[in-house]
Amino acid sequence: MAEITKRSEDYSRWYQDVIREAELADNSPVRGCMVIRPNGYAIWENIQRTLDDRFKELGHVNAYFPLLIPKSFLAKEAEHVEGFAKECAIVTHHRLKQTTQDGKTDVVPDPESKLDEEYVIRPTSETVIWDMYRKWIQSYRDLPILINQWANVMRWEMRTRMFLRTTEFLWQEGHTAHATAEEGRAETLQMLEVYRWFAEDILAMPVITGTKTANERFAGAVETYSIEALMQDNKALQAATSHDLGQNFAKAFDVKFQPPEGQVDHVWATSWGMSTRIVGALIMTHSDDDGLVLPPRIAGTKVVIVPIWKSDEEKARVCEKAQALAAELRPVVGAVHVDDRDNLRPGWKYSEWERKGVPLRLEIGPRDLEKETAMAKTRHDRGKAFIPFAEIASGVQRELDRVQQELYDRAKQRLVENTHTIDSWDDFLALFEKQGGGFAMAHHCGQGDCEQTIQDKTRVTIRNVPFERDETPGECVHCGAPSIGRVVFAQGY
Repeated sequence: MAEITKRSEDYSRWYQDVIREAELADNSPVRGCMVIRPNGYAIWENIQRTLDDRFKELGHVNAYFPLLIPKSFLAKEAEHVEGFAKECAIVTHHRLKQTTQDGKTDVVPDPESKLDEEYVIRPTSETVIWDMYRKWIQSYRDLPILINQWANVMRWEMRTRMFLRTTEFLWQEGHTAHATAEEGRAETLQMLEVYRWFAEDILAMPVITGTKTANERFAGAVETYSIEALMQDNKALQAATSHDLGQNFAKAFDVKFQPPEGQVDHVWATSWGMSTRIVGALIMTHSDDDGLVLPPRIAGTKVVIVPIWKSDEEKARVCEKAQALAAELRPVVGAVHVDDRDNLRPGWKYSEWERKGVPLRLEIGPRDLEKETAMAKTRHDRGKAFIPFAEIASGVQRELDRVQQELYDRAKQRLVENTHTIDSWDDFLALFEKQGGGFAMAHHCGQGDCEQTIQDKTRVTIRNVPFERDETPGECVHCGAPSIGRVVFAQGY
């Protein structure tokens, strides 16, 4: 095991070290892409499973749409193509041809295989999905359509960082169609609330919900909503978004329906998504200088049991009990692992599982068998408790619940302590240039030019306009014009 850089020394290097030591992901041979290792993918599977269950409870169903999108589709929605044009990868040929020159063999696109129309590798799927909705929707009886897909997308990024910003990433993208603007807006806000619930209740990550400004709005949306989290380096991370698309895509792809009475109208649309970026947010919200820290509700492995022995006879007895306890725990708490490797000392195992972020460790040796008690140690605070074998399920669940709550409380306290009410431009600059940043609740005029000027000067952006905010009249922190109320400023990922 290698050393983990301290957060105070180099936060970016610390983040990479945590990923490496927890065996979450590796860089791939393709620049900007990553290989998600089993430990990292187990977290993503739990994210999928939890969100997917919630989506289906609300009436959504899963489907799958093609990875390749005809280039002409992107041109149908002007704002959409403008927003993604610089990030698109293009497929131009469908076959390679082997060549040999100066004794060296290579493969090149076969000129005879050039496509009549080039394809874009999806940066998002609105266009191809709405082309299909045009075929599926004729009447109000066909509405609403509530579809989600779990997929990969590609956005050509210049500067990448594992999980946070990669050229290819995994996500879910919901795409729904409705008969009225009110239904579409209600769907958009409902899904934002799902993301808030998931971030706070499952990931133990407090967030601020609100509306994105016009400058930060999704390309082609009427309104974009987001949940914004604060990382330990006091930078913000957009954890999920939900978009009210109005009738923009329906008009671009001529998706109409016949209502019970009245004339044919275009349908109303939404889209919403969360990606593997949320794994990066999870790492940076809870982990410490010793490695990964995970909330129990999302951890791939929730409990590890480490048997301790000196003789073969002791090994047989403690390993048998460890397996029995694991079998009792799994139906109650989920994934439990017994580390009975005989080529590593217990201390080495403790360190390994701590770096991998397992929330709770149970240690069982010959003396514990005599006392019929396991020693439990929690990862986030190194707390110690003794749990009788007879109460193992309830005792372990109690400890896991404590870990989950304390991680949320700790992150919430950090968010509150690093959220500042700012009323002057000098204080604004001081916060981000001298005091380490955080969330700044400051008045803003609502003008896009002013917002862009602030960003150009400071690299600070408006994260969102919070639903719960101070609307007391004031003056813009930058230009002094009348304010629309306080908004959330921060430097972000």
